Amino acid sequence: MSIRNLDDLLAEGVSGRRVLVRADLNVPLDKQTGEITDDGRIRAVLPTLSALVQAGAKVVVCSHLGRPKGAPDPQFSLRPVAGRLGELLGASVAFAEDTVGDSARSTVAELADGQVALLENLRFNKGETSKDDAERGAFADQLAALGDAYVDDAFGAVHRKHASVHDVPARLPHFAGRLVLREVEVLSRLTGSPERPYVVVLGGSKVSDKLAVIEALLPTVDRLLIGGGMCFTFLKAQGHEVGTSLLEKDMVETCRNLMERAPGKIMLPVDVVAADAFAPDAAHDTVPADGIPSHRLGLDIGPETVAGFAAALSQAKTIFWNGPMGVFEMAAFANGTRGVAEAITKADAFSVVGGGDSAAAVRALGLDESSFGHISTGGGASLEYLEGKTLPGIAALEN
Repeated sequence: MSIRNLDDLLAEGVSGRRVLVRADLNVPLDKQTGEITDDGRIRAVLPTLSALVQAGAKVVVCSHLGRPKGAPDPQFSLRPVAGRLGELLGASVAFAEDTVGDSARSTVAELADGQVALLENLRFNKGETSKDDAERGAFADQLAALGDAYVDDAFGAVHRKHASVHDVPARLPHFAGRLVLREVEVLSRLTGSPERPYVVVLGGSKVSDKLAVIEALLPTVDRLLIGGGMCFTFLKAQGHEVGTSLLEKDMVETCRNLMERAPGKIMLPVDVVAADAFAPDAAHDTVPADGIPSHRLGLDIGPETVAGFAAALSQAKTIFWNGPMGVFEMAAFANGTRGVAEAITKADAFSVVGGGDSAAAVRALGLDESSFGHISTGGGASLEYLEGKTLPGIAALEN
């Protein structure tokens, strides 16, 4: 990559300079208390922020949270994130009540060397996500005015053509942060010449969400293990009844074609945990994948499938995993995801967890994050990278 990174910026010297850092602080919040339920994304940006703080920069952090409609919405405020970020950095973080207004300008102006400020949610401004180049550019002008240099450390947003990701780098000297650099280096290993056998595990709810990455990976992987809600469309394509399980009828023929193109490469569940309802206390049993009762829906892969997937993973030298194997948020249907995750950690392989729900599952199930080679912070971004798409945020850093 022809991208300057944080070390290049630090070598130039940042003491006294305002460094605008685009972070991905889009953390989940408890709807009742407003408390952060998973601070993984905050922790992920700490190496970049700490390096800038220690070098004496005036650090201005910006991020989105949730999907507000281009106007302030208290439920999507970044204020709780400012508090947690301060705790993790061991120093108070100034919080601006807006993104590019009076509060932002005064908060940034008052920063001393080595201090950090967090701006309010970028998406409280229509210009951040606008598809109109002029509107987006006008917002980028205001945002760029708050910094002397720009660092993108928000890998989870680099696939978005948003002002803070795509347009601000054109207005300031720009650099890749520690996290973005690591993400691209890791994913490049998967798209280059991965050590074989190369095994990919895909889960999640919909085939349509993963079709492009399946198309891109199928010619290059040695085994493709499919679980989660998306497996039922594949099982239907095999001629099996799937009861009331999640099914994309318009994707059945596509799944059939994929299996015909790569005979023996796609591995599907042989048993599933089928329940009476989508509920944590629903009556459930393990049944053969070709014997799902008409009134039941599959909510997890079964133990025989876990054993089969684990056997395939034990032979791997490179593993990519994206998407849970079942409804891991409910204890009764978490065993498939846990079993596959544990099998990945035991394999003598370079393993990458592809962000999103997979990363959330690792933390929610209490698994040791350090036992995976890399846990991505960008589910959609990592998939689009593996599909071979141009990511606007990366392209902007390369220019």
